[in-house]
Amino acid sequence: MKNGMKIGVNKFVQRQDKDSKFSHFEGEGGFETVTALADAFFDQAKQGYKDGVLLVPVPAEGFFSGVVEVTSETALKATFEARRPEETPFISVVAVGAQKLPAKFVELVLYRGDVLGSDATTDCEWELISINARPTEEEEPPTPMAMARNFLELPGGTKAEYTAEEFAKAIAYWSGRVMAG
Repeated sequence: MKNGMKIGVNKFVQRQDKDSKFSHFEGEGGFETVTALADAFFDQAKQGYKDGVLLVPVPAEGFFSGVVEVTSETALKATFEARRPEETPFISVVAVGAQKLPAKFVELVLYRGDVLGSDATTDCEWELISINARPTEEEEPPTPMAMARNFLELPGGTKAEYTAEEFAKAIAYWSGRVMAG
């Protein structure tokens, strides 16, 4: 490990596989390779939305984005579901049959163990929480639901403050995009 640090794999990120609607890694070594990349590029991390959350940019090779742009021909499916049993369900929309695209930009989201609190699933100082891969270089805001979960400190969220402009930009961005389904 370049930085001599062990980065754990939180159970939450393990849902991000080839068969999910989420971004994922298909390269050799699975999550072990992903955490090794997080360690290797740790010194390039930027501060996330709060202290104890880091966004680590890594090479996009082997990653696929679950985000797809919606057109008038896109078949959509809505479900009412929770991400985890302890969370409140919400309306989730996916593009039926959409193919994930190779990522052009990837950030690995790491949370420090003390920030995760009871949501930590390893004893590591940092845990991989999400693979944020996108098919363009364009900045991608969190989904409005994720922002609301954080802002309101709902189950599964971690307290964060957002401006009205940040909420508006997220709504505008996600009004034409959904996850591949």
